[in-house]
Amino acid sequence: MELERIDNQPIETIEGYRVRPGKPLPFGVSTVPGGLNFSVYTSAGTSCTLVLLSRSERKIIKEIKIPDHYRIGDVYSIVVFNLDYEDIEYGYKIKGPFSPEEGHRFDEKNILMDPYARATAGREEWGKEPNWEIQYQHRSRISFDDFDWEGDSPLEINDEDLVIYEMHVRSFTQSETSGVKFKGTYAGIVEKIPYLKELGINAVELMPVFEFDEFENSRIHPETGERLYNYWGYSTVAFFAPKAGFASTGKFGMQVDEFKQLVKELHRSNIEVILDVVFNHTAEGNEYGPSISFKGLDNKIYYMLTPEGYYYNFSGTGNTLNCNNPVVRNLVLDCLRYWASEYHIDGFRFDLASILGRDPWGAPLNNPPLLESLAFDPILSSCKLIAEAWDAGGLYQVGTFPAFGRWSEWNGKYRDTARRFLKGDEGQVGEMAQRVQGSPDLYQWNGRSQATSINFITCHDGFTLSDLVSFDQKHNEANGEFNRDGGDDNHSWNCGAEGWTDNAEILNLRTKQAMNALGLLMTSRGTPMLLMGDEFGRSQHGNNNAYCIDSPISWVDWSLLKSNEILFEYTKSLIAFRHQHPCLRVNRFDHAGSDHLPSCSFHGTKAWSVDWSAESRQLGWMMSSQTEDGEPDTVYVAANSAHYATWFDLPQLPEIYEWRICFNTGNQAEPYLKKPSLYKEAGILVGERSMVIFTASPRET
Repeated sequence: MELERIDNQPIETIEGYRVRPGKPLPFGVSTVPGGLNFSVYTSAGTSCTLVLLSRSERKIIKEIKIPDHYRIGDVYSIVVFNLDYEDIEYGYKIKGPFSPEEGHRFDEKNILMDPYARATAGREEWGKEPNWEIQYQHRSRISFDDFDWEGDSPLEINDEDLVIYEMHVRSFTQSETSGVKFKGTYAGIVEKIPYLKELGINAVELMPVFEFDEFENSRIHPETGERLYNYWGYSTVAFFAPKAGFASTGKFGMQVDEFKQLVKELHRSNIEVILDVVFNHTAEGNEYGPSISFKGLDNKIYYMLTPEGYYYNFSGTGNTLNCNNPVVRNLVLDCLRYWASEYHIDGFRFDLASILGRDPWGAPLNNPPLLESLAFDPILSSCKLIAEAWDAGGLYQVGTFPAFGRWSEWNGKYRDTARRFLKGDEGQVGEMAQRVQGSPDLYQWNGRSQATSINFITCHDGFTLSDLVSFDQKHNEANGEFNRDGGDDNHSWNCGAEGWTDNAEILNLRTKQAMNALGLLMTSRGTPMLLMGDEFGRSQHGNNNAYCIDSPISWVDWSLLKSNEILFEYTKSLIAFRHQHPCLRVNRFDHAGSDHLPSCSFHGTKAWSVDWSAESRQLGWMMSSQTEDGEPDTVYVAANSAHYATWFDLPQLPEIYEWRICFNTGNQAEPYLKKPSLYKEAGILVGERSMVIFTASPRET
């Protein structure tokens, strides 16, 4: 005889629906036989009402007050049977005090989004003007775990072997020049996977894909009349839901499957997926911002508040999530575990991660529990954890971020030093030597390794590489803020003319400087990160803060791939070169090197001798290791950032080896060689502002 479970049966009827007490965990919505289990947390709320809406009829169909005796601790949960899963949207109304001075902002008239919503409605199509008359702008939806992964799992590529490619989902393919069918979407990226494979990168880092509202703080440019958006999306609405407006199928509610398909297809091409995640604040802003979810559920728990009830603002955007509160800490953990297990995500880059180490009043913690929990979480154990190791409150932790042996960092010091060295500033040789060997001054002292350093010269925030060598000043007029926004300390150089020019000499110098930057990045130890389109000269026309621009300024112009083909081929060759040479990917500061050469050595115009003075602008570095089959692997780089050509003696090799030249940016007619060319001279004249890269190979007899 088959026994029937009685805990799956309704026990009463409320508002016409058969219901029973739910399970407090997991939070959010989960399926049970015949019904859906709804669970939500509020510690100070005094009652909770589940609001059910019809997706097709766009109206509230029922409000079900969850009986007080259904509450366990601070969690209200209820099972509702016989719902139309495909048509249901939902939210909550929470009753409680409205006393901001005590930190409470309850309003029982508001319909609140489930903070654990796996999918949302309200912004299904990118840029479509919302119906502002609708009271509940962001609606929770039901998501089902029925995607066929066909055996896929996270790739777990070693950190030191990664070449990361940072991209914005919409910008990457929105331009007509992209040639894809599904422009500006997850599906559009899938169409470009063959390109990514050809380039050679093996990880994409996606700018925010958690549901955000592009109409948040949307406005019209006072001079051009153009609509300005929350384009980058660093302002999360729903942490568990993929951005529907980035899905070609978003209007059909299929964004979850489309994003999973993207991950699966990238994994099939051996490309990892890293998400740029924003836990430092939410889209609810300060006391003047909307009440979407957290404010109305438990404002005092979710946000850092002053004693008077105002919002601390270490994020520069109005509020700061109270990440080290145990409830919020669990939400962050649950979220990342969900993305790792349900979406097979390979890693996370944390925006303004230093905030995650602050206590409820903003003071930095010695042993931040959230950072420690993430580091030792069993589900996240193979995920990359990358910190933007600073915040808008002035906490700067590059080299000192509480890493617990797990975290790596965007190395802002690498960016600044590389830019200044390439520009030819005084006093950069010594610090550049630290950066190319993996920044031991930042990471060796505390037992971390080279791959801790995410090396980058450009990223979404700031100039593109083409603009870095074309503009001395930012040109952010399109942002409608009178060019006051964006950083002023760019360490950029226009090579002789501000902006666009037809001066061939200046154009050649800009191309050479871009090649020098890429050469520096790919021959440095650590993990390199490339900004989308830098490999073929993408420009934002001098805009170093295109956070609000949804136009060709932000979109990748794929026609440049042809017009700047030599830069693309050079970049592609450099990335392949890095993959071929393990000596560039050494990940131990105590690495012994090869049989005949040290792991890393520095040189100047004379081998084994560096001019460390402030006036020096010449630096050579030689990396060496043994390959898995016991052969030595050696690369030598001669970099001259002076405005005049300089002779570099080559380090002498053991008798059985000889140098071969692979790249020479001083030879713009042929800056890379498809086959390394034998070089028998004892030294080389390195052109002004040029870089030459050699490899050692067994002497041919």
